[in-house]
Amino acid sequence: MTPRDASDDSSSRWSDLDRPPLNATALRRALVREGGLWRQVDVVQRTGSTNSDLVARAADGSADEGTVLIAEEQDAARGRLDRQWTAPARSGLFFSVLLKPGGVPVPRWGWLPLLTGVAVATGLSRTAGVDTALKWPNDLLVTVGGEERKAGGILLERAGEGGVVIGVGINVTLRADELPVPRAGSLALAGAVTTDRDPLLRGVLRSLEDWYGRWRAAGGDPAACGLQETYAAGCATLGRVVRAELPGDRSVVGEAVAVDGDGRLVLATEAGVQEPVGAGDIVHLRPV
Repeated sequence: MTPRDASDDSSSRWSDLDRPPLNATALRRALVREGGLWRQVDVVQRTGSTNSDLVARAADGSADEGTVLIAEEQDAARGRLDRQWTAPARSGLFFSVLLKPGGVPVPRWGWLPLLTGVAVATGLSRTAGVDTALKWPNDLLVTVGGEERKAGGILLERAGEGGVVIGVGINVTLRADELPVPRAGSLALAGAVTTDRDPLLRGVLRSLEDWYGRWRAAGGDPAACGLQETYAAGCATLGRVVRAELPGDRSVVGEAVAVDGDGRLVLATEAGVQEPVGAGDIVHLRPV
């Protein structure tokens, strides 16, 4: 679907006064600066997927590192394993960023979704005042009525030579009757002190710039830049019995005991072995 600029729908973009549009001019003024990571910030009214659009722009050379593409609404958004992600217009933050981590060994790029999770959780904690947790490898969790709910997700895709596009979706103002599934949540339902998306987005992108800069400066070493320790401290998966649903219709049940230097989740199984999981679906079964 062809992206539409956020200024295209002036007659309808104020139809829900609880969900005003993002201020693209103010976002650029706040985020784009000399020597900073973010070089271009674009807001479109509607598109299929910001990730797909930005991957295509990276391929044809029309986007470089530091490009941020934000959509007020997506109708073909997807998460891991091609799962669909839907939400009402302007009810969340739906954006993708293009990064080119030159100088970092490719095997360490597996830390980028985890790094993004830490950055998003940190930024939201500061601006929304919501306690967030991370479910390995790419889910953002909030607490609603004493229950853990998924309020966001992260998707990484390779983009041309030496580039990656990281997509982020965060439910901000979704009401209970708008949740796509019962186990979903939103910042509003978790008691956020603000649901103004402009400062929320600025906080998340500044946090991402900070963590990405630290990680690159350390050559992608997650221990040296503090990423591995910080991720472990905020990871709701660690210390729990989980089921890992792996490629090839295989599953492993065990206690999640660590995230190793390659970003893999390490499970201690009943057989007495420690099995690292690099890809798969994780189901939280119960606390230890």
